Amino acid sequence: MDRPRPEDVTLLLKRIDEGDSEAAASLIPLVYGELKALAGFFFSSQPANHTLQPTALVHEAWIKIGAGGGLGGVSNRRHFFALASRAMRQVLADHAKRLRREKRGGGKSHRTVTFKDEITPDPASAIDVVAFDDALSTLQKLNERHAKVVELRLFGSLTLVEIGETLGVSKTTVVADWNMARAWFLRQLADAG
Repeated sequence: MDRPRPEDVTLLLKRIDEGDSEAAASLIPLVYGELKALAGFFFSSQPANHTLQPTALVHEAWIKIGAGGGLGGVSNRRHFFALASRAMRQVLADHAKRLRREKRGGGKSHRTVTFKDEITPDPASAIDVVAFDDALSTLQKLNERHAKVVELRLFGSLTLVEIGETLGVSKTTVVADWNMARAWFLRQLADAG
């Protein structure tokens, strides 16, 4: 997959911020492939009959960020993908919660996300999306930067260097934050069953 040049994305985001309505229409084809690949990653360990598919996840996330209208103030590619990754996480969590409600307490949802050192689909390390979202919300209250590192790493699939640049901290700080957040998550999720 070819990534769009960061400067092309940044230029379009600047035009959107300046009120250019055509820039949003130009942005989506530029980033769509990368967004769809990111969404595809989340579903790679899911059954083929999963009720939400990668294309739908991308479209719902795009709508959630305002189909271009909510992009004012987004300064660069990293910032855009951080925003898109948050929207994808929220869409996945909302979808899993909706299915759980429909089942009226029928047990754990089968919508899962992996949480390993590397971003690699692995059904053996899958966790419940709703439990993950709840834990991430709790972590956000305890340490917002740790929560952002987790979100950017798992949902934004940014590298440690890109996360550091996005958050304005060093790679060493990101590694420490990731290790602390990962340990905290594993403990929280183990306690939750």
